[in-house]
Amino acid sequence: MFEAVPPFAVLAVAAALVVLLPRGVGHLLGASATAFVFAQALLIGDGAHLATTFLGFDAVFLHVDDFSRLMGVVVGFLATAAVAYAYGSDAPRWTTGLALAYVGSTVGTIYAGDWLTLIFWWELMAVTSTLLVWHYGGEAVRAGYRYALVHGIGGTLLLGAVAVHGASMLGTVPLDAIFLFSETDGIHPAATTLAALGIGINCGFVFLHTWLPDTYPRPHVAASVFLSVFTTKTAVYVMYRAFPEGGMWLAYLGGIMAVYGAFFALLQYDPRRLLSYHIQAQVGYMLAGIGLATYVGEFAVTGGFAHLFNNVLYKSLLFMAVGAVVYRTGLQDIREMGGLWREMPLTFLLYVAGAASITAVPGFNGFISKGMVIDSAHEVHNVELLFGEGLLWWLLILGGVGTFMSFIKLGYYVFFHGEATSSPRDATAFQTVGMALAAGACLFFGVFYYQLIELMPFTELILSEDVYFKPYSASHLTESAWLLTAGFVGFFALKGPLGTLSHYMRDVDAVLFPAAFYAGRGAVWGVTEVWAVVDRVTMGVAGAVMWAATHPRTAARRVGVDAEIRTGIGRGVMILTLAAAAALVVLLYG
Repeated sequence: MFEAVPPFAVLAVAAALVVLLPRGVGHLLGASATAFVFAQALLIGDGAHLATTFLGFDAVFLHVDDFSRLMGVVVGFLATAAVAYAYGSDAPRWTTGLALAYVGSTVGTIYAGDWLTLIFWWELMAVTSTLLVWHYGGEAVRAGYRYALVHGIGGTLLLGAVAVHGASMLGTVPLDAIFLFSETDGIHPAATTLAALGIGINCGFVFLHTWLPDTYPRPHVAASVFLSVFTTKTAVYVMYRAFPEGGMWLAYLGGIMAVYGAFFALLQYDPRRLLSYHIQAQVGYMLAGIGLATYVGEFAVTGGFAHLFNNVLYKSLLFMAVGAVVYRTGLQDIREMGGLWREMPLTFLLYVAGAASITAVPGFNGFISKGMVIDSAHEVHNVELLFGEGLLWWLLILGGVGTFMSFIKLGYYVFFHGEATSSPRDATAFQTVGMALAAGACLFFGVFYYQLIELMPFTELILSEDVYFKPYSASHLTESAWLLTAGFVGFFALKGPLGTLSHYMRDVDAVLFPAAFYAGRGAVWGVTEVWAVVDRVTMGVAGAVMWAATHPRTAARRVGVDAEIRTGIGRGVMILTLAAAAALVVLLYG
């Protein structure tokens, strides 16, 4: 039964119904559709379903294995909570409808069983998310254009990688199967650079990340919840599909992202912009886990995917909590907030659950998965590695300290700093439902971490006697205590300097956005001016030929020929044709 129902089709129908039906009924059907995705992921069997042939190539629209099932479970669960939150946030029907279309394209991407199907859904995911941003209007429109351009470039690079992969696979497997995941082990080496850049844009690689903090703070608060967890996490999943063997280049890129994102998050006072930088930082841990597969193997991959799973839960929870504050107060600067823990106690408690999860406080899910990634970095002791022994571990530790400092800052300014400047009501009932679902999952998987590991790939290996992971060992708890202490002390010691630095320190978008704008304007000017010159020359030549044809004696005299011109109509046409052809040749090839 489940194998016969395409989940993306269910979500597409739900997206249309949300727009057409009364708001309450539509949102109920939308939540039912996302709950179906969740249930299907839990119950469907492994293998290729909904397989067909497209343009002579095998295509699989529903490929189920441990990795795609894991993604389906967390996407379906969180999307259900997000639809409830959207209803409670007075999101317009079009906002929720576009969000469900975006979820549908995400589900299509994660269940794709071949590169052609994946690139189709990947591009559709960019389109639906752009429309979700645009729909809000205002500042979101220009941000949406920049978002569309960046993701268009990323999709083009990935499409190029898929084309190179297909061409390189010719002769090694049957022609109709060259794009199937089951017939290949990741992307072909010839397409490595294109694939890494194309997927890396969606992951938020350093210097390719500016679309993240630029876009996510601008749309409706409910739209930000959907956007914050699906594009980047789907990109991590696709990165694993492309590079299942990992690579230390990817691990170190992840470590740099963890530090870079946390550092710039510390400088932000827009709460959703701060959270957006932490998307980059947290994706860094996931990529580090996948990259460390080269030396640590399946344990590192499991840690990376466990962190992906957990991040979807706590990152959405944090965007929900911050969104509830923005929704109730109308403020976008945390320095204008403060003292809200008394006014919004439920939102405050749910924020604490999300902050504890992302900062890896024991008892919450982030502690489990971040510990797995850091443990994997501990295993890398080969001094012949690119940057030497221990650097990756230190990058991840610094990222962890910066993360804790960031969420002390965010909580301090929003809920404690000064007195409340207004008396907003707490989160709405359905906002609270959405947050409670995500917070409950964060706490559940932090305490009952066996359940988390059993959802992961390579479960038997992780739970074996040889590898068995003990997250609540004395060493892990001690390391966590030191990190949390360093983060707490660090924020209050550096609060003043960080405020000063935020006035002067700018991310690369301060250069990239103007450079792209003026380069684009210059390119358009150059093309139009060149075209104008070609047009003027062409029209001038054509006009001269026509004038000479109608005034042959005068034209001949002007070039020094003083003779009577007499010829028949046929010969005249031939002469003029040859003259026009010669002029055209000169124009084109001269």
